[in-house]
Amino acid sequence: MSAIENQLSASHDEGVFRESSTEKDNEPSATARIRSAVIWRSGSQIVGQVVMWSSTFLVLRLLTPGDYGLFAMTQVVIALAQLLNGYSFAASLVQAETLDPKRAGQVFGFLIVMNGAMAIGQFIAAPYAAEYFHQPLLAAMLRVQCLLHLTTPFIIMPQALLSRAIDFRTQGRANLIAAAAGAITAPICALAGLGVWTLVFAPLALFATRALLLGVLGRWWIRPRFGWTGAGAILGFGGTVLVSDILWFVQNQADVFIAGRRFDAHMLGLYSEGLFLTQILVNKFVPALNEVAFPAYARMQADRGAVAWSFAKALSIIMLLSLPCYVGLAVVAEPLVLTAMGPRWADAIPLVRILAFAMPFVTLHVLYPPATNALGRPRIGAISSAAGALLLPIGFAIGVRHGPLGMAWAWVIVMPMLVLISSSLSLPVIGLRWSQLARAVLPPLAAALAMGAIVYGVDRTLPPMAPLARLGSLIPVGIIAYAGFVALFARPIARQTLAMMRGRRAPSVC
Repeated sequence: MSAIENQLSASHDEGVFRESSTEKDNEPSATARIRSAVIWRSGSQIVGQVVMWSSTFLVLRLLTPGDYGLFAMTQVVIALAQLLNGYSFAASLVQAETLDPKRAGQVFGFLIVMNGAMAIGQFIAAPYAAEYFHQPLLAAMLRVQCLLHLTTPFIIMPQALLSRAIDFRTQGRANLIAAAAGAITAPICALAGLGVWTLVFAPLALFATRALLLGVLGRWWIRPRFGWTGAGAILGFGGTVLVSDILWFVQNQADVFIAGRRFDAHMLGLYSEGLFLTQILVNKFVPALNEVAFPAYARMQADRGAVAWSFAKALSIIMLLSLPCYVGLAVVAEPLVLTAMGPRWADAIPLVRILAFAMPFVTLHVLYPPATNALGRPRIGAISSAAGALLLPIGFAIGVRHGPLGMAWAWVIVMPMLVLISSSLSLPVIGLRWSQLARAVLPPLAAALAMGAIVYGVDRTLPPMAPLARLGSLIPVGIIAYAGFVALFARPIARQTLAMMRGRRAPSVC
């Protein structure tokens, strides 16, 4: 019997889901379960992304920046529709202390209704989006992409139930196979000469495979309910999270929305893919960790001290691993872009260099909502997102006048202001002091900046060479330099990270 079946075994007389007492007694400790969840979720994400990247960077060489510019325009519409897909209401199942079949069935019914409405609405609105961006082909692309919404309820529902059980092994297996399906579809379509349609069909293959496998592996099926009497708790929590998500959409899609009318497809493609490269960590790996963090924080919400300690530990580890990547990305942007994306993307190099310096702030900004939402304070995330929805569009509206570089500088200037706001709101709720935040961030930051200076100095001394050889020379220098500076500046955090990986308890660095 799967974890979900154990969690959702129902008493028809009482109408509640119950875990058997035997299983409760035998389940591993919370720490071991969370560690296993992190390993499975982050491990499957890493392997899945390696598979996807091998396909993505091949396809980048086969398609043009204009193709990616068109695709970026569709993503404004898709991202908005997916915000309204009901995931925020499914999150209420994860946050709740108890779960009954009626509530779960109501959420499933809500997901089906919302996503069906999104598919119909997108089909109708497609020509208007094409007219806004002055790109007639967008109408056909968006209408085919309506199929994504029809698979969404069958992805979100098992994800929520599996996350509540802190079972990321099942999700990891489904995600890996789905990533392989998308990675295989993309180059086949590109080599067949389908052009921009490659970027439409590959996600369809990924979504359909993921929905099918979550159904087979998760064995989660419950009956959807379309009557929402007594669903006040779902609507209250989910509605607040939805508002936060919509505001998050505004701050993260405003750049393409604003630049899409000002730039041609080629310029927009350069900007969007430069941003994609710098946001790989924060968009692909940090959300995976947040998926584990949300149910973990929710399970310990009665102990605020434990939440504060866990958040500080997670923050220090994430910064230890991410900051050298961001600094290194800024230093080796030229050989990296030319090696991974090809010479036609050379104009994206200065964009990558600038955007890399905004990413540490973006990373910290996105780590707060899982903790504050799990503690029953989704309004904190909504207020932070509202600030971003106001400040970032203003920055983009000013920056767009200076081309893609102006858009990149808008990220660098605005994100520190947003982090100051989100930290001021979130830290008191989590129970963390500013000094503890500094002790988690500053040591790895010092090590990363020192590493960047060494790599930059070595790069200036290298003779002219091919981009791949240059990149291959600089990466080992960066790894060795960072290891040395971590031993100098951030040894306690490094020990804590190694202890977590080995499953041992390490002293808090905060």
